[in-house]
Amino acid sequence: MLEARDTGADEGLSGTTRPCAASRIETKKPVLIVLHQRHSSPGHVGQWFQRNGHALDIRRHCYDDPLPKTLEHHCGAVIFGGPQSANDTDDFIKREIEWIGVALKEEKPFLGICLGAQMLAHHLGAKVDHCQGANVEIGYHRIRCTDPAKALGALPEHVYQWHREGFEIPSGGKRLAASEGPFPNQAMRYGPAAIGLQFHPEITYAQVNRWSGANPTRLLMRGARERADHMSGHLVYGPIVHRWLDQFLTRWVKAALAPA
Repeated sequence: MLEARDTGADEGLSGTTRPCAASRIETKKPVLIVLHQRHSSPGHVGQWFQRNGHALDIRRHCYDDPLPKTLEHHCGAVIFGGPQSANDTDDFIKREIEWIGVALKEEKPFLGICLGAQMLAHHLGAKVDHCQGANVEIGYHRIRCTDPAKALGALPEHVYQWHREGFEIPSGGKRLAASEGPFPNQAMRYGPAAIGLQFHPEITYAQVNRWSGANPTRLLMRGARERADHMSGHLVYGPIVHRWLDQFLTRWVKAALAPA
């Protein structure tokens, strides 16, 4: 997949963090966060867990951080995007894809974002590949809900994208959101608690500014928005996406999504 090279941390979310003192009384379980670059940040996703009393157990498996043998001591797991591909032959990619089986077997809340969603699809035997027309989705693009039960809630119409690979829906999975563009599968569900999102709901203004500013050649690809559209689009659509994200994570962490 194509992912922005993240050149610096933001929001103070790097390394394992702890909830504020007021939240510690609730003794909520931490959330497992898997990142794929040294300076990547979980953005608004990480902020939501911190605000709601969950510590962030951040692992960078690509830099030899081990993955837990069980999620018994975590409220759930989130695998984020990165410059890698689910088709890469690196050992850590293979191990990470295989590890997803831990979350599925234990039926713990699992969220895959972009590369994380593609890893979920790959684990389940579905194809992950480039668009045949060499198109990408970079910047804010329109999606639509395809799930009458609205397991994800009221999805925003425009979401932030940064990828050139997409996933097919695996056997037993259900498509929850689609695009009219080159990557029709934008969100999927597998089992009671696993969700894959092709887009980036975690994105902050600082990340949009950094990704679009540090990767100028990628903005020349077919399907990429101009940098000015990234910034102005985030001012319009970002708050809508983040309000949805707050509502979605509130239900996701409790495994209280609408029935499949």
